[in-house]
Amino acid sequence: MTLVQLRHFLELAGNGSFSKSAEKLYLTQPALSRSIKTLEDELGQPLFDRVGRKNELTPFGQHVLLQARELVDAANNLKQSSKQLLSGHSGQLKLGLGSGPGALWMTHLLSFVAKECPEARLEIARGATGLLVQQLRDRLLDALILDIRSLSPAIDLRVEPLCELPGTFMCNKKHPLAKLKRVTFEQVLKYPVASTPLSDEVARVLTERYGAQAHPDHLVHLRCEEISSLLDVARKTQTVVLTVRAVAPDLIELPLSPPLNANARFGWVSLKSRSEVPLAKLLREAAVARLASLHAETA
Repeated sequence: MTLVQLRHFLELAGNGSFSKSAEKLYLTQPALSRSIKTLEDELGQPLFDRVGRKNELTPFGQHVLLQARELVDAANNLKQSSKQLLSGHSGQLKLGLGSGPGALWMTHLLSFVAKECPEARLEIARGATGLLVQQLRDRLLDALILDIRSLSPAIDLRVEPLCELPGTFMCNKKHPLAKLKRVTFEQVLKYPVASTPLSDEVARVLTERYGAQAHPDHLVHLRCEEISSLLDVARKTQTVVLTVRAVAPDLIELPLSPPLNANARFGWVSLKSRSEVPLAKLLREAAVARLASLHAETA
């Protein structure tokens, strides 16, 4: 029994004419007759009674009709679902976001899926880089967006760079340092400093620029994975926050001398051994589009 035979059966059941059904199915009438006869032989009972010039369903044929419709509808739905999956507008993706990427992309990507891919499912997990990478390897997550400077090289990971954004020290508009045209690192040290966990490379840049006192273990007073919380603290207190400029356009970038000149390098991370779902491509494109809009807003 095949789906083709069931489709032949449904067409004949709909109009009762072998000639009309064969024409609509682009078959010869003998070919359609053979298809129906093969189906009847397999099921062991006649499906149609000949009544004058019309073929009517037998009681058994009426019973088969309901199940045949369900099977053909299910096959059609499966085909349509496959097309949706290939386009990326359906399916499921579990995405892990580091602290900076969470502030930059979480709301945007959730909104993108809600508007552009309402049939899709997006789950976002937040956490430290090590935890997210382990969840990726355990197949609990499908992909990550991280600061790839904090990522240890590994042969099982596929890393696709998304962007490089400058890091900076920032404060609110009423902060005493916000009024200065030039700020020294010693002046920054007079205030609490907040930051997400920093990579070894950023720690090296800080100590090279400003000495041992700039090592994150000494410099940072407030540290957590949620940069949004640290930004709120900076908005309400005299805390100076170290992060990428793009996450907080309302804060003031301190004109530090010498300048920090340290960048965050964000990338899309996945397992080389896993096939990528089409939805992932759409989300990567949405992430890049988000960066373009941020550049336009801050230009």
